[in-house]
Amino acid sequence: MSTSTKPDISIFFPVYKDESTIRTVTGKAISICTELANKFEIVIVNDCSPDRSGEIADELAAQHDFIKVIHHPENMGYGAAVKTGLNNARYEWICLTDGDDEYDLNDLRKLIKFKDAYDLIITFRYKKIYSNKRIFISAIYNKLLRWLFRTNYRDISTGLRLVKKELIEDLQLITNSPFIGAEITIKSMLKGYRVGEVGIQTFPRTVGSGSSTSFRNIYLTIKDMLRVRKEIFSDHYDLPDNRQRS
Repeated sequence: MSTSTKPDISIFFPVYKDESTIRTVTGKAISICTELANKFEIVIVNDCSPDRSGEIADELAAQHDFIKVIHHPENMGYGAAVKTGLNNARYEWICLTDGDDEYDLNDLRKLIKFKDAYDLIITFRYKKIYSNKRIFISAIYNKLLRWLFRTNYRDISTGLRLVKKELIEDLQLITNSPFIGAEITIKSMLKGYRVGEVGIQTFPRTVGSGSSTSFRNIYLTIKDMLRVRKEIFSDHYDLPDNRQRS
């Protein structure tokens, strides 16, 4: 890929209890952006993590001027951290990943191949190395979303995706839970943006455990799912210009 055809990329990831992986994910981000990007930045959003994640992020930012750290004063949730990252990313293409290294940033090579064909490239996990409980919850979740929102996406909320900044600027995102990935995809589709899917593998956490399937996050996700469904199936959502329903 010649320099003239390389895109400008912002990579961002939220961190919460990710002190053991934040340096690894940052290193991969630097390596892949050096290869694929014309200009790049790395944005780390510390969602008031109780461990040293925020401190390590500040250390990394002190070492590299292309790293920006944003600290939430209180824990606001995964979706809120994603929105903070999206709002503070400044380049044409934004790559979102997670801070726990379950998704490998080297897969950005796959996603970037489709930048001329799509405005949002999401990923689906064709091999899931998770507990049976998490695989079951994920399967039910995706089937429910396909039914509720009339979509055909295989794995709508994966934590690795590539999106145009101008698309994000055209969305009004309302969720703070892990439902944020689904909200981005569904609203992008409804606004007529081109959404593509790329298959990837994922890798188990080496330290700690994820919180996406905790009771609290499942409750908040369901709550946001119903909020978004009510919003987009209302009589007033995103109507064509000069058209109103009585």
